[in-house]
Amino acid sequence: MSPIRTTLRRAGLVAALTTAGVLAAAGAAFAHVTVHPETYAKGATDGVLTFRVPNEEDTASTTKVQVFLPTDHPVLGVLVTPQEGWTAQVTTTKLKTPVKTDDGTITEAVSEITWTGGRIRHGQYQDFNVAFGQLPDDTDQLSFKTLQTYSDGNVVRWIEEAKKGAEEPENPAPVLTLTAEDAETGSGGTSDSASGSASSSSSAPAVAADSTSSSDSTARGLGIAGLVVGVLGLAAAGYALARGRGARSE
Repeated sequence: MSPIRTTLRRAGLVAALTTAGVLAAAGAAFAHVTVHPETYAKGATDGVLTFRVPNEEDTASTTKVQVFLPTDHPVLGVLVTPQEGWTAQVTTTKLKTPVKTDDGTITEAVSEITWTGGRIRHGQYQDFNVAFGQLPDDTDQLSFKTLQTYSDGNVVRWIEEAKKGAEEPENPAPVLTLTAEDAETGSGGTSDSASGSASSSSSAPAVAADSTSSSDSTARGLGIAGLVVGVLGLAAAGYALARGRGARSE
């Protein structure tokens, strides 16, 4: 094989592998179960949390989703939005430490929600909406450990919690960050801003859409980076070809 053909093959291989790696990284970023919006104000009331569950298997469908809600910092007044094709089972647990509210003392809270009966196929995702009456005001974040069961019996455990300064774990649990106060109103209660709670059910989906848009932009950036690398590889190959021809003509 001539040196020119060898150079072309190597350049093409490098470009292909690099592009594939970038696109694979973009796909991995979307494989996690996530909660939207990512941020609410501490003690926020009357809002909605959306758990987004993508299917990451090529040959199996997601048939069961279990989301575990923390009981040490309970989410109060949980209601599940009916989801076509899915049946939700809600489990409540007696709290070790009752929570005092304006409406009285709460002794029980939802600890688990299990959705079954539906299917999330390859290349698809499903949003599961959960309304709440009040978020806790005594913690900086809430971790919602999740189990995702596939039709082939495989169970992915999204239960690992990220540590500060460390890389993101392989199977991170969905995390909701709770802010101390709202940037516009200076209040830790409800507000209409993205970082606060939704004063109506329509504001929460808007924030979720913003989060999705940000993730889409990241994926597009990674894809473009991969294409640029591929073009550079082809350009290098063309340069090598032209140089080889010049050497032969001399």
